[in-house]
Amino acid sequence: MANPTILSVDDDPAVSRAVARDLRRQYGDRYRIVRALSGGDALDALREIKLRGDRLALMLADYRMPHMNGIEFLEAAMDLFPLARRVLLTAYSDTEAAIDAINVVDLDHYLLKPWSPPEQHLYPVIDGLLELWHATPDPGETEIRVVGHRWSAPSFAVRDFLTRNLVPYRWLLSDEPEGQRLLAAAGLSAADVPLVVTPEGKPLVSPTERELAAQAGLSTVPASDFYDLAVVGGGPAGLGAAVYGASEGLRTILVEERATGGQAGQSSRIENYLGFPDGVSGSQLTDRARRQALKFGAEILSAQRVVALEAAGAGRVLHLGPDSSIAAHTVVLATGVSYRRLAATGLDEFAGAGVFYGSAVTEAPSCSGEDVYIVGGANSAGQAAVHFSRYARRVHVLVRQGDLARSMSSYLIDQINGIGTIEIHPWTEVSGGVGDGHLQQLTLRDSRSGAERTVAASWLFVFIGAEPHTQWLEGVVTRDERGFVVTGPDLVAGGDRPAGWRLPRDPYHLESSVPGVFAAGDVRSSSVKRVASAVGEGAMAVSLVHRYLEAQ
Repeated sequence: MANPTILSVDDDPAVSRAVARDLRRQYGDRYRIVRALSGGDALDALREIKLRGDRLALMLADYRMPHMNGIEFLEAAMDLFPLARRVLLTAYSDTEAAIDAINVVDLDHYLLKPWSPPEQHLYPVIDGLLELWHATPDPGETEIRVVGHRWSAPSFAVRDFLTRNLVPYRWLLSDEPEGQRLLAAAGLSAADVPLVVTPEGKPLVSPTERELAAQAGLSTVPASDFYDLAVVGGGPAGLGAAVYGASEGLRTILVEERATGGQAGQSSRIENYLGFPDGVSGSQLTDRARRQALKFGAEILSAQRVVALEAAGAGRVLHLGPDSSIAAHTVVLATGVSYRRLAATGLDEFAGAGVFYGSAVTEAPSCSGEDVYIVGGANSAGQAAVHFSRYARRVHVLVRQGDLARSMSSYLIDQINGIGTIEIHPWTEVSGGVGDGHLQQLTLRDSRSGAERTVAASWLFVFIGAEPHTQWLEGVVTRDERGFVVTGPDLVAGGDRPAGWRLPRDPYHLESSVPGVFAAGDVRSSSVKRVASAVGEGAMAVSLVHRYLEAQ
């Protein structure tokens, strides 16, 4: 197979030669370096590469080019090579445009010219992007096909699981010719969706998440029965604990029920995370953290639900079901929170069929040209509004309070105010919904006057509340009145140590009422609900794990 291609396009011949020279010097032995002097010439080159069946790893495009600027070129190039990494070359005065391009073409990076020395400013960026490209499977090589109905909740569940686990697949509607052919070949009808066809041609009808995980190459069975550290939950806090635990030599396993990343993994763009001035999507951040944990030797167990925690002598046992369990010296609880269900008449029956909890980025292209309604006024709702504005005719943000300033970051409010297709509806609640097989109408209520109105709506995305799923810890670990895990000083606020606490010391800062069991991130009572703080608590929990183990 031919070496993959790196393409650069710049209308300044001197700059074009300099880019190609620096790229050949570092990557010429492993990649084919191609340069073009205009966006049109570059697209012609891409079409030729596509026809030959070659691979494109990365594109670098100058922003200021006549006839077709760099953003326009990258947007057109995405149709030919959607997996290729995208870099915009800019002058300092074009920084604003480069930041805007992040949302337009899902830009991976922008580089300020000049980048001398390349060893410091160019090669580290390219190295990281090429590593990401190699880690992303090509759907043409490992393609899972999913046949389903647009408004089928089980079909959505399959697509959502694959998307959140970064598994490439092709979505086919059951009433389209190719979807019908696959159903007929499997001896099924449109009523039998979802149908999943593996790359080997094996049909799976309404598969479980564990079956999907196995087909996607995710680990579902623990390799051992005892570990130094078991992490429950694969959000930022859990991934942080897994990375630091494994990198410091602890035998570490992370158990995740659905997909690594948690709520943060569904964010279309996180722009206030330290070290990512250009912003980073939740899926990109999750993918990097997951690969980092695996690199250090952590074991990641997917599609497994922890149903009980048991303190057994010096060990802590996690029960994964009636016949499966793992034990560890220590446990970090990092199960995060989930969005609260909307208490509105008639909406429960449309979950996954027009009503979605979280960003459901799998549905964004399907919203093209239609109105989308978003409930919530915090950052997750704002990020979703910006993302859906790329597809929807209009995005309606329903806010129970008078404005967004109380719960949303100012940078996000500024972005929303600059997008003409996003409309904020203050003092507005959803009181009901109706439809035939899927959501078709919403009833909206003014939270001050109580006046109601009905709107046509097929898409509702909910981002309200934060509920920890900690019922499985009932009677084992102390929780507050809302179900969050109480830790450290809060356990001894009244002067007494937790019932059953037999150690001569007070609980460590992130330690629960069970010695050796720690909580990190959103599931912890009184925690700061931010991605950065969750990662920090995951790392801090590991330092306390070491202190606990050293004292045993």
